[in-house]
Amino acid sequence: MTRDRRPLVGLLVAEGISLVGSRMSMVALPWFTLVVTGSAARTGVVAFAEMLPYVLACALGGPLIDRIGARRTSIVADLASAAAVAAVPVLHLAGALSFSLLIGLVAAAGLLRGFGDSAKRVVFPETVAVAGTPMTRATSLHDGLSRLASLLGAPLAGLLIAVLDAPLVLLLDAVTFLLAAAVLAVLVPARRLAGARSSSEVDAAQCDTQDREPYLSALRTGLRYLRQDRLVHGIVLMLLVTNLADAAYTAILGPVWASEVVRSSTALGLLTASFASGAVLGNVVFTVLASRVPRFAVFAVGFLLAGAPRFVALALLDQLWAIYLISFVAGVSVAAVNPILGAVSFERIPERLRARVLGLTHAAAWAGIPLGGLLGGLAVQELGLPAASLAFGAAYLLVTLLPFVLPAWRELDRPATTEPTQPSQRPAEPAEPSGELTSAPRR
Repeated sequence: MTRDRRPLVGLLVAEGISLVGSRMSMVALPWFTLVVTGSAARTGVVAFAEMLPYVLACALGGPLIDRIGARRTSIVADLASAAAVAAVPVLHLAGALSFSLLIGLVAAAGLLRGFGDSAKRVVFPETVAVAGTPMTRATSLHDGLSRLASLLGAPLAGLLIAVLDAPLVLLLDAVTFLLAAAVLAVLVPARRLAGARSSSEVDAAQCDTQDREPYLSALRTGLRYLRQDRLVHGIVLMLLVTNLADAAYTAILGPVWASEVVRSSTALGLLTASFASGAVLGNVVFTVLASRVPRFAVFAVGFLLAGAPRFVALALLDQLWAIYLISFVAGVSVAAVNPILGAVSFERIPERLRARVLGLTHAAAWAGIPLGGLLGGLAVQELGLPAASLAFGAAYLLVTLLPFVLPAWRELDRPATTEPTQPSQRPAEPAEPSGELTSAPRR
């Protein structure tokens, strides 16, 4: 097969544009909600309203993406997301945005984004195959793009909120969804993705189109695959807890700290940017060394250093430079986590199961995110910021110590296999979630 890097570049450009807008919205939406409602608890409700539909779409959307097509689903979801996100500032500026309507629009945006992100995870390994790029290096580049988007988008949002106000920043996020859909439609043609498959696979796909697997049966097949190895359960548990804590940190703890302690939206942007700049630096190093370092050691140590220290710093330290430095070190430490989990996932999950398995693992790993914002808001309201930060940090520390105790985690270093297995058989390696282990959800 002739190598062609254009589809991979096109997908990365489309995601990069969308991610910059979403990182801006990650700062703007909590700030907007805090200013409009004056309530940390209501800000948590909005975060919950966005992420619950997102998780449900990831969990249940795989069979639908198989039927519609991953590329087409991604484009349509981005276009619809643009409309949902744009409606928030437009209605607010018109004086017609009630709190219940805000929740509805945010929930719609989360649902659409869940379908779009799941579809892009299916398209990604196909573009990598067409490009002929090693998977670990490709996932490292993809994760680096996400980190770079945070580095650029978050501080830019802090500045733009101060100059233009949060609603206009949300409007810019809507524009990025439109641009991402256009880039994907033009630079990632469906005919090139077909080149990632052998002729037999194409024939099989055509046969499946004529005799489609029933929705519930397809969903059960994905669930059955996930139950075949203990390592999967360990990863999902870890990501469930850490993503819950990260959601609380991003949606509530960070904004409340910036609003009530530092009293500056710029401080919130710099907090996110310090983490992102460290992650970009760490990603560059890991991209070079990816094939020469043991996955388990880099993953376990990196995740341990990337989590709890950030929460302790927010609770106990007064010096801004120290808080930003700890956030930077955490970013460096976490840089390899997403690429490792992404590469393991794409290498081991059979192509015909990717949409449903990747969606289910992503949903299971992110199931705590809707609760993160909600619990974060309630914790701050009842306990105060320092105690709430320490509580979430303790949970983070506990689960990131598990890889050093449980033997199943050593299987991260085993060779991968992409061969499908029968339900009664145990695979040599498990399917693992594709990650998104950033310090925040995509938005």
